[in-house]
Amino acid sequence: MAYASLDDLLAEGVRGRRVLVRSDLNVPLEGEVPELRVTDDGRVRASLPVLRKLSEAGAAVIVLAHLGRPKGAPEAKYSLKPAADVLRDLADFPVTLAPDTTGEGARSAAAALSDGEVLLLENVRFDARETSKDDAERAAFARELADLAGPDGAYVDDAFGAVHRRHASVYDIAALLPAYQGDLVRAELVVLEKLTKDPQRPFVVVLGGSKVSDKLAVIENLIGTADRILVGGGMVFTFLAAQGHKVGASLLEEDQIDAVRGYLERGARDGTQFVLPTDIVVAEKFAADAGSGVAAADAIEAGAFGSSGIGLDIGPATGQDFAANIAEAKTVFWNGPMGVFEFEAFAGGTRAVAQALVDAQANGALTVVGGGDSAAAVRGLGFADEQFGHISTGGGASLEYLEGKELPGLTALARD
Repeated sequence: MAYASLDDLLAEGVRGRRVLVRSDLNVPLEGEVPELRVTDDGRVRASLPVLRKLSEAGAAVIVLAHLGRPKGAPEAKYSLKPAADVLRDLADFPVTLAPDTTGEGARSAAAALSDGEVLLLENVRFDARETSKDDAERAAFARELADLAGPDGAYVDDAFGAVHRRHASVYDIAALLPAYQGDLVRAELVVLEKLTKDPQRPFVVVLGGSKVSDKLAVIENLIGTADRILVGGGMVFTFLAAQGHKVGASLLEEDQIDAVRGYLERGARDGTQFVLPTDIVVAEKFAADAGSGVAAADAIEAGAFGSSGIGLDIGPATGQDFAANIAEAKTVFWNGPMGVFEFEAFAGGTRAVAQALVDAQANGALTVVGGGDSAAAVRGLGFADEQFGHISTGGGASLEYLEGKELPGLTALARD
């Protein structure tokens, strides 16, 4: 598919025009209203370059974004105010937050917007029409958004993390205004195409996170494409169970055991090697201060905590093994932490994988960190974004691309 880019829009000229930008400001928060605080500003920082380019070029910029999953009406805990505060602190251009999405407050703020200024509308999901399954309802909301830009307005989608949604601010609005691909969306597509079309080999995939059910379609599509798939995180216990091992009280999706067993068989047949842990950090309970020890992956219940033991991280030998596999790779894609990295005692596996990616990148490999939890993990463990080839902002959309699915937001941007 062919797309018009942000550079194309800038070449046409934006001074004196209002440009709607769909950004991804779905940031993690902690605390309680009204003292909510952003815990990882990576998505805000990633959104800055496009907003800055448009501001410097003289556009009046109106930002559309969502946060969380409100029920189609305003909820204080899902307000974009914390994200707006961070954007305002980081930006070198004026930023204001509208009191609503397309109501009188937003219309007045948009009308008063001067060239170079940025207006962030309140959470688009505060309007139930944003996510409606009714095409007419979504189209009506999209029309209200487009009207904020006026007759010579334009639309830029810079939120890859939302392009898998058939939502008004992602899909329907692209039919109402001249639509362009933002730099973040373009960069994500370039990397994903490198992973799926002709990756440099060896191509190593590292998968973690809590549930194997979240990754089934990705695994299925990567078998035969990836040379090796390294499995950690909570999802690994379903793999171990599929091999006939007992996993104590560890997270286990029994209804996925047969599917996983099939993937192991397919991998052996189609040339994709699954690499599973040889040791596991097992704890007496799920807590930061829980007593723990290292057990062989095939003998978890033989450890100190017996059948009540909970696996919370890959073990140190596995960390070294995974690092050795990554060191041989020319392309690495990592999605999902190796353990409960929020607890220092169970962050060793995630740290080992992150360091291995940093080393591989330094040695010329392409390293891609995908998924919000993975990105938060590497930042929380003290790594810088620049140490990796690409830190994805795509979340579930990137996974769906790797699954081979059509993404409505990209389809809407395509030009003949």
